[in-house]
Amino acid sequence: MSDLVKLKIENHIATVTLNRANKKNALSREMFDTISHVGEKLKKNQLVRVIILTGAGSDFCSGLDTSTFTQWASNFDKVRNDLTMRPVGENANWFQKPCYVWQEIEVPVIAAIKGVAFGGGIQLALAADFRIAAPDSKFSIMESKWGIIPDLGITQNLPKLTRADIAKELIMTGRIFDGKEAFNLGLVTMIDKDPLASAENFANKLVKRSPDVLKGAKKLIEDSWVAPLGEGLTMESDIQSRIMGYENNIEAVMATVQKRPAKFK
Repeated sequence: MSDLVKLKIENHIATVTLNRANKKNALSREMFDTISHVGEKLKKNQLVRVIILTGAGSDFCSGLDTSTFTQWASNFDKVRNDLTMRPVGENANWFQKPCYVWQEIEVPVIAAIKGVAFGGGIQLALAADFRIAAPDSKFSIMESKWGIIPDLGITQNLPKLTRADIAKELIMTGRIFDGKEAFNLGLVTMIDKDPLASAENFANKLVKRSPDVLKGAKKLIEDSWVAPLGEGLTMESDIQSRIMGYENNIEAVMATVQKRPAKFK
């Protein structure tokens, strides 16, 4: 695996760190590939129950590396072709995969955000299930500055977090706003001066819960949030039927009754 993204797994928690601190963790072509590769690797790791996504140095991610855009500008026909082509069995194209892969992963993902999360950076953060941001962190859906729209999977999460008129305003203006406003807009789950420490504390709380519950809750909300009226009821019962009465459910009940930490499989 490339040093552009670091992966550490400990106590069922995977910490994924974007590792281009000298470039504010800007997204190069190799970064796109490496982030996708790490995500695919974690999809197959049954020992991981929670993922933390963060950036090395002072920033989360400043978005697309401008040198990458320069490379694409030399052959826009190929770029346009790549935008409309998807590998067999994939929902996301090559550009979208580094963000979308975190929504394909069954377990909860927590983004710990400091410094800037611009363009592709904010879209990567929005792909997480939870976002913990420093109050002075800076956000921007910045693509309009470059004459394009955001296209790294923002349609899969922004509509669940804020109103349509707010989404349009942020996309059209590309304005910069801080962590406090992001929280008020519903884009951030919580504010903390030390977002990584807060994310680690939250992750340690989550791993004490049944992994079946963590996966089931994520799937339930992701699938039902925009489902037609009534379909969510079927989703609830289908997911519950695959949890109730099985080993981790029994262990949760016994641990609660016996007032001891649970030991989940």
